[in-house]
Amino acid sequence: MAIKPQWRTLLSLTFLSAALIGNVARAESIPIVTGQQWMQSTDEQKKAYLVGISNVMDIERAYAGNMANSNDLAQRFGKGLQGQTLDSVRQGLDSYYAANPTMIQHPVIETLWFQMVMPGLKKNP
Repeated sequence: MAIKPQWRTLLSLTFLSAALIGNVARAESIPIVTGQQWMQSTDEQKKAYLVGISNVMDIERAYAGNMANSNDLAQRFGKGLQGQTLDSVRQGLDSYYAANPTMIQHPVIETLWFQMVMPGLKKNP
């Protein structure tokens, strides 16, 4: 049974997160970084989180190799964030959570996808 590229990426992210966190915290569930933790973090911690996401996307692109297509999650992330820098993404997330305090419990990765990547895909089809 073949796994769709989007699900393969999600599974890759899940397993990578579990492996990294498993060595640090032995909790019953894997913590998800929310807007609350994001807003309490330093700029350097925020950049480290974003670099981690970028690294996972690079790993996914390498894993997909010649099988990659424009609908792959990593490809869509890259295209949706085209022209962005670590600082512009960090500032975009900061601005979003500051302007939308009711969304503070939402995961940062979800906010990044729906507030930055998806609109970026409309600009960079």
